[in-house]
Amino acid sequence: MSRTEFVIATAIILFVAFSLGWFANWLVHRFSRVAPGDVAELDRMSQELHEAEETRDQAITYLQQREAELTNQLSQTEAELRAAMDGLRDARHEAEEMRAYIEKNQAG
Repeated sequence: MSRTEFVIATAIILFVAFSLGWFANWLVHRFSRVAPGDVAELDRMSQELHEAEETRDQAITYLQQREAELTNQLSQTEAELRAAMDGLRDARHEAEEMRAYIEKNQAG
């Protein structure tokens, strides 16, 4: 193969490779192109997603506040229960002392 034939063969091979690459690029862009309607739908979906995330964050904040309120209320109720139980125990003890005193005075 002479030098001229080699240069021509190399040029043809490079041209074919370039043509195939250009055609492949054209096909990829042709099939992956986003239609304007799809862009509008994507914008709408992203807005809805953003609103849903804000709603979720608000719900989480509300639940945390409500949990804190209920925990506080439970603590207060438990404290009141302990106070009532202490009062009841003291009243029972006092009633027992009164019974013992009455029985002692009736017997004697």
